[in-house]
Amino acid sequence: MNARAESLEAACDLRFGQVGIACVRVRRVDAAALVEELERRVRSAPQMFTRAAVVLDLSHLQKLPDDGMVDALLEAIRSAGMLPVGIAYGTSETEALAERMNLPLIAKFRAQYEPGQGEAAAPVPALPTASRAEPAPVLAAGAENGTAITAQHHTGSAVRSGQQLYARERDLVVAAAVANGAEVIADGSIHVYGSLRGRAMAGAQGDETARIFCSDFRAELVAIAGHYRVFEDMPKEFEGQAVQCWLDNGKLMIARL
Repeated sequence: MNARAESLEAACDLRFGQVGIACVRVRRVDAAALVEELERRVRSAPQMFTRAAVVLDLSHLQKLPDDGMVDALLEAIRSAGMLPVGIAYGTSETEALAERMNLPLIAKFRAQYEPGQGEAAAPVPALPTASRAEPAPVLAAGAENGTAITAQHHTGSAVRSGQQLYARERDLVVAAAVANGAEVIADGSIHVYGSLRGRAMAGAQGDETARIFCSDFRAELVAIAGHYRVFEDMPKEFEGQAVQCWLDNGKLMIARL
């Protein structure tokens, strides 16, 4: 390659992709309380939340805080060990705030948090596990006019640490292991026919009817439409078992298959 060709070569590639970002939805303006709460979450699952990328969501507040308070909330997130990377979509005022804070506006959370939708960012408490749901059929998300969209399949090698699979507007079927630090994400349901040690996030665009099925459950985190549970908060009786996860009135349930 000659010198001119080298000079014309692009300096970088820029692509957009699905990324797993946590959302901190503020319910009351109290920076000290926010630090305390987030530090508790980080201590409960340090591998999951230490230096985790998070979006600040102010849509639940009746009035948008002033710039000084928003800056204090952002600093509270950093003090807890997390990294704020943007502000969740809200109103034109939120957009202007994001510009003043020199942070991007993350539109991904818009549909999920519109009025009338579920409280998707809050973790759920420990749940009773005696009840069992009827097994759900393997159907692809996004069916319209009676035509089903084929699920996305991953076969062969395991999903490695740091790797991410995302099935947009459909189910995801993984016929392999999902390693620690790997992520499998779907707008529909997720089926893992192998050991699930990483993170599984179904209903990524807010579908609360999505489910997670796994033949060997050891997940770092499972989430459906933003409702999540981390490994440290899950009953140990499910470790290594075949399970399914679903939402019941906003609570993330887990039961053996």
